[in-house]
Amino acid sequence: MNLQEIVNRLSLEVKTPGLDLTREVTGGYVSDLLSDVMGNSSGGNIWITLQIHLNIVAVASLKGLAGIILVNNRRPDEDTLKRAVAENIPVMTSALPTFELVGRLYALGLRCR
Repeated sequence: MNLQEIVNRLSLEVKTPGLDLTREVTGGYVSDLLSDVMGNSSGGNIWITLQIHLNIVAVASLKGLAGIILVNNRRPDEDTLKRAVAENIPVMTSALPTFELVGRLYALGLRCR
């Protein structure tokens, strides 16, 4: 499954237009603790979080994550989005709470890998 399919199926709002949404998503990871994501996520994962600061982009880039989904209508500031574009990390948002969004990703066949 690629990012564009996830965006379409979950009606996500893409906050970083122009970035490649055809990249494959190999699994998912959910955490709001940056050190946990650094230690346990895998390259190609989509990261689900409520964190909106610049450091999420640094972690996603470091780990080679496919992208970041922000939940609960969280909106990143312009500096975070500029960094995401510079680092080629797609950022998407959803009004859904974390539990429901992850349940929908699981129903689509996405697993933790």
